Amino acid sequence: MSENIFNSSKAPESVGLYPHARKAGNLLFLSGVGPRERGSKKIPGVVLDADGNIVSYDIEVQCHSVFNNVRYILEDAGSGWDKLIDVTVFLTNMKDDFATYNKIYAEYFKDNQPCRTTVEILSLPTPIAIELKCIAFI
Repeated sequence: MSENIFNSSKAPESVGLYPHARKAGNLLFLSGVGPRERGSKKIPGVVLDADGNIVSYDIEVQCHSVFNNVRYILEDAGSGWDKLIDVTVFLTNMKDDFATYNKIYAEYFKDNQPCRTTVEILSLPTPIAIELKCIAFI
């Protein structure tokens, strides 16, 4: 069964006991992917205070970073951006961030238009403003 588990060497390490992705038949299911950087706790576009609370964040920077991380996982698992078929997006501030996220999303997905659901949630496991959950063909 481990041959169906994929971890990218470029995407950020998981914050729990789960792989970046799993293959089932000809589908690839990605775990939630955020904008963190591999090998560090740095979150692009986020400024934290000494206690780890968010002082400010840039949703545009986080969007670019999370989309790049999804791409890394897809490619390392033998899939690709053009094979995405479903994307669930979690935002922590729909009112302030949706318009910017939606504009950037359209840039990345203009050629491939997977199904999409966007949901506002109270928080995510790390101090991030966006996370994606994806399904792709492999």
